[in-house]
Amino acid sequence: MKSFTKTNALHATLCFLLAFVLCACNNNKFQVKGTITEAKDSTLYFEHMSLEGPVTMDSVVLDESGDFEFSGDKNDAPEFYRLRIAGNIINVSIDSTETVTFTASFPTMASKYEVEGSDNCKRIKELSLLQQQLLTKAIAISNAYGISVKETEDSINNTIERYKDYVRTNYIFKDPKAASSYFALFQMLGGRHIFQPQESEMDIRTFAAVATAWDTYYNDEEGKKIERAENLHNIAIEGLKALRIKQARQYGPAIDPDKIQVVSVFDIPLIDNKGKKRSLTEFKGKVVLLDFHAFSMPNSMQRIMMLRDVYNKYHAQGLEIYQVSVDDNEHYWKTQTAALPWVCVHDPEGVESEYIQKYNVTQIPTFFLIDRNNSLDKRDSQIKDLDSAIQSLL
Repeated sequence: MKSFTKTNALHATLCFLLAFVLCACNNNKFQVKGTITEAKDSTLYFEHMSLEGPVTMDSVVLDESGDFEFSGDKNDAPEFYRLRIAGNIINVSIDSTETVTFTASFPTMASKYEVEGSDNCKRIKELSLLQQQLLTKAIAISNAYGISVKETEDSINNTIERYKDYVRTNYIFKDPKAASSYFALFQMLGGRHIFQPQESEMDIRTFAAVATAWDTYYNDEEGKKIERAENLHNIAIEGLKALRIKQARQYGPAIDPDKIQVVSVFDIPLIDNKGKKRSLTEFKGKVVLLDFHAFSMPNSMQRIMMLRDVYNKYHAQGLEIYQVSVDDNEHYWKTQTAALPWVCVHDPEGVESEYIQKYNVTQIPTFFLIDRNNSLDKRDSQIKDLDSAIQSLL
């Protein structure tokens, strides 16, 4: 009896350890599963949408039930995948180790699928449907009788601009760190990207808003920028350079493209407490602590004292502080900042400021560190030791 009990105890222990190991492994995996009916004997591909293009991760030949299940390793930041049967595609975003379930019927899988387990995937579905509606409108305009080629082009361009404004307001600027916001930037219409940073300064700002948010919220295991965030910055910077060259050629003599300098943070051009317009980007070459602040808040004095200490320690080594006040009372702000040694500007829009949106500021006060190349490095929530963080950039 004793040996039987010991054997059972040993068996139970081994089962527990096995279950623990399996659980630990699953904690580092994500799952994409579901059912696609009316697709018997069709091959369903699960593809990673890398920056170089689609890469097949797995596939399955569907049976009568249409059930499927794929998995993959956890990523440092949101990643993009797709489920594909021939030319029918469902776009997928995975954030961490979630399990996302899709239900569809093959003939209409690209537009009439259901998704559970991911808000980002739901928003991506909404964006895909909006994109399809945009295409339908563009085709209808192209096929309309009685209008000239220019009128057709103008009508399509106006329709696209309205679409972009809607997507910017309701998706991208609403939550620029979301995978769906990144997805929206690369939507296409007729083989051409809808957002065109090479042609539109507003589109450049849109790319930069998402890039800044991804810089802030997503880093790899070593704390470095992830590849997608770096790519967004490069697109925004190259777009701005191309736009500046185009403008220069339109309104003046040709200029050397190498002499055009662009930066990868959102500029903040506001009036300081001395009545002078100051820009965040004028401090390129310096390490900048960008601080969003309200002097009317109860703990403002303690924070200002902390910033004075930081400024006194590192200013001579190349640190600048660019402080943005969102106080409602401009006169109060001026009186409180008269003796400050750093740049302090006032945003008359307060907490409704476009810069609050662009930097995805969800609480006041909030600060960011910007390196000497005018690239966003970290926000306060990512910094455990402010002194070490500043010293690493100086």
